[in-house]
Amino acid sequence: MASSGKRKTTMAKLMRESRLRERRLDKQARKDARKLTPANHDDQPDDPLDGNDREAEWPGVGQPALTTAVPALADA
Repeated sequence: MASSGKRKTTMAKLMRESRLRERRLDKQARKDARKLTPANHDDQPDDPLDGNDREAEWPGVGQPALTTAVPALADA
């Protein structure tokens, strides 16, 4: 036989569910905000890994290669 009483949800479960709903809303709001921000920022310098070959502008280009600071050990 089924019980005639109605099952009641505990306050702890209600609080967990409300926190979960809030977290989901916050996450969706962050995702929407990221979608609305422009992908390319003109005020920032170019990314050196974006495929543009402007080596002349990079520091250190045209300088001699580094040498080792520690001399090699002599064979015994």
